[in-house]
Formats: sequence, structure tokens, C-alpha cells
Amino acid sequence: MDLDQETWMTIGGYGKFFITLFVFIIFYSYAYSIYKRQKTGERDFEKYSDLVHNDSIESKPLESNRE
Repeated sequence: MDLDQETWMTIGGYGKFFITLFVFIIFYSYAYSIYKRQKTGERDFEKYSDLVHNDSIESKPLESNRE
């Protein structure tokens, strides 16, 4: 099967489109899951944002390892 350059470009274009669509769906679902967990109170992500400003060896842990 001998394919010309235009066919390869078309296949590449469709490939890039579907890869971009797949990555968009993955990232959007991840962002929605973070939003949903924050809204239901399952996890508090706001305390992690303070970690950037308060990151020293003397800081207390955000969560305990033992449950």
C-alpha cells in the first residue's frame, strides 16, 4: 500500500486532533474531580496552597499518615 504525502498529512491531522481531544478530556475530568471533592468537603485543597509560602523543616504536617 503506497500512500502519498497528502494522505499522511491527513492521517497526522486526525491523529493530532484525537490526541488533543483525549488530553483535554483527561485534564477537564481531573479538574472537575478536584472541584467536586472540594465542594463536598472530602478534601480541603486550600490548605495545600499555603504550603508554597510556608514550607520549612519546622512546619507541621498537613495530614497525618496514620488513619
